[in-house]
Amino acid sequence: MKSRRQGAILEIVDHEPLHSQEQLRRRLARQGFEATQATLSRDIKELGLVKRASDGAYQRPTPPMMPAGGTVSALSRAVTEFVTGVDRVQHMIVLRTGPGQAHAAAIAIDRAQLPEVVGTIAGDDTILVIARDVRGARALADRLAGLIQL
Repeated sequence: MKSRRQGAILEIVDHEPLHSQEQLRRRLARQGFEATQATLSRDIKELGLVKRASDGAYQRPTPPMMPAGGTVSALSRAVTEFVTGVDRVQHMIVLRTGPGQAHAAAIAIDRAQLPEVVGTIAGDDTILVIARDVRGARALADRLAGLIQL
């Protein structure tokens, strides 16, 4: 439920200006997601949402605002905290997480902009990482497995 709610939050802030958590809560309720202010506050923090200077609406952080090494360390933290298993098949890597944690880990992978990664797809407790080639997938799978010390 958390990953679906957070996905809905990202979709909403990408398409309409929301200036308060209450506006976001009402908009989510229209989509069938009931959430408290505390839950929304945690979601906003986990998703890294910031307010635009121009109008105060929530938005995703822009890449130039992130510190250069910050995305790689954020990736290491997310993998260490959320990922419980790594499996590779050809140029694809399947990552297992706890329930509701896949979305946050996938965001960290996407934000790290790793050259070997084409993209990710996150479910509730599973992430599919598509690598550019088998060699890159093997190296990335080994690196991620090393972080969680399988």
